[in-house]
Amino acid sequence: MLKLLRMLNVYKLAVILVIIFVFLQSMSDLYLPTLMSDIVNVGIQNGDVPYIWKIGGIMLVIALLGALCSILVSFLASQVSGKFARDLRSRVFRHVENFSLQEFDKIGTASLITRTTNDITQVQNVLLMMMRMMIGAPIMFIGGVIMAISQDSKLSIVLMVSLPILAGTVALIAFKGLPLFKAIQKKLDRLNLVLREQLTGIRVIRSFNRGQFEKERFTEANQDLTQTAIRVNKIMAFMMPSMMLIMNFTIIAIIGFGGLRIDSGDIQVGNMMAFIQYAMQIMFSLIMVSIIFVMLPRASASAARINEVLDMKPELTNPDSPVRSSKLYGTLEFDKVSFKYPGAEEYALQDISFTAKPGETTAIIGGTGSGKTTLLSLIPRFYEVTEGSVRVDGVDVRDMTQDDLRAKIGYVPQKAVLFTGSIADNLRYGKEDATQEEIEHAAAVAQAADFISEMENGYESVIAQGGNNVSGGQKQRLSIARALVRRPEIYVFDDSFSALDFKTDSRLRAALKGETSDSTVIIVAQRVSTVRDADRILVMDEGKIVGSGTHSELLANNEVYREIVSSQLSEEEIA
Repeated sequence: MLKLLRMLNVYKLAVILVIIFVFLQSMSDLYLPTLMSDIVNVGIQNGDVPYIWKIGGIMLVIALLGALCSILVSFLASQVSGKFARDLRSRVFRHVENFSLQEFDKIGTASLITRTTNDITQVQNVLLMMMRMMIGAPIMFIGGVIMAISQDSKLSIVLMVSLPILAGTVALIAFKGLPLFKAIQKKLDRLNLVLREQLTGIRVIRSFNRGQFEKERFTEANQDLTQTAIRVNKIMAFMMPSMMLIMNFTIIAIIGFGGLRIDSGDIQVGNMMAFIQYAMQIMFSLIMVSIIFVMLPRASASAARINEVLDMKPELTNPDSPVRSSKLYGTLEFDKVSFKYPGAEEYALQDISFTAKPGETTAIIGGTGSGKTTLLSLIPRFYEVTEGSVRVDGVDVRDMTQDDLRAKIGYVPQKAVLFTGSIADNLRYGKEDATQEEIEHAAAVAQAADFISEMENGYESVIAQGGNNVSGGQKQRLSIARALVRRPEIYVFDDSFSALDFKTDSRLRAALKGETSDSTVIIVAQRVSTVRDADRILVMDEGKIVGSGTHSELLANNEVYREIVSSQLSEEEIA
């Protein structure tokens, strides 16, 4: 928690002003009971009306000053806590943007969402309460004790008995609630995970008629969170009644012992009334601290979760002295590359070596789980190679900045991802200054121009969240067009034609040949028809390249490729 609060240095002036205004407000609250005591002891007992009006006027001015300070404290505290949360969210988001896929796999998307939203909100709320209460509470407590003793030191013995009991009660309840607050955040992660899976997978759930099962799964996660929250609230529910009980018994004791001292002439009525006010202020200062203690355990757990993200160093970092690429435009080389996923015992890729040059199309084919997508993930450096090296334009990708590397690549992922906004906005995603002509040309090459023109607003038609208002084939064509707009050195297509019919697939590949004649093209595909015209086909099996050549060469010499071809094409088509 303290680590995060160091960020408040940016708002040092506002925090100083909050402290000043809280101090002035506390001083006004502490001085009012003394003035009230003077009115009772002097003005009322002596019937001195001018004195009552004089002291009453002073009390009114001080009360207004206290109210003004209270308003300013609330305003400044809200400003600081709100901007602190804004900056913290931005900092977490910027940090997460630098994560490799390895860090995302480690924390989980659902947990990252919870930490960026709910956890930061918890810290924001505690910061707001701390500035409004935590600063004023010690001043009120210490000042109240001093002023109470000044009214009657012997009557202060009552406070010496009640205050330790009150403080012990607060500490015990906070100690019981801390572990449960930590558990709540983890259970909230679980609930977000289940909810996110159900919302994104609603079509699959309905198609397999698993709605009831998912309802039960959500109910279980929801009930688990609810039961923990109820347990916490039951524990915390004891706090306020306990404190009010102790406080009321304290006031009864003060009135009882104070009445005896008034009867004996040791103090006056005004002094006892002022003492009661100071006792109330002391008690309420402890109540304010207790409210912070109620919120602090959960905020502390949230702060630890936020710090876990901020302290996590990305595995993939830019080199201290980045190397600029040589004249080998668009050349991609894999040199004895082996790779295993973090924590895995076996290699996902072993001894991969090949070179892809501009003007060539290199296709990769193989069975499910053979490592095709993993191989492509090493080109834009989503993961770090375990052994060997990947070179782009003759430079090891580890010696280039990630921005420079990825600027050379047009990547079309296996699962087409579109963003909320217009079609034009999505196509400009890789090149913000792309002209309308460039966008339309890319769409035409990707065979997307026809269905775009049929939409009501054409290129300004809105894409819904996740691209749910277009078909799978349309999403793939828009993703391909987005890569074409960028005009990169290297095109990487990760099974990007799977949702297209054979006719559209054929037209698209024919159009791509003219468009990518000066670039290197890497295609991963399941269909033989998609890869058969490639300049080179790499056949993968169990993380290894088991064949390399043209379609006819592999058909004659490679058993794995022949099995793939025979499973998809008839004998006439093969011949």
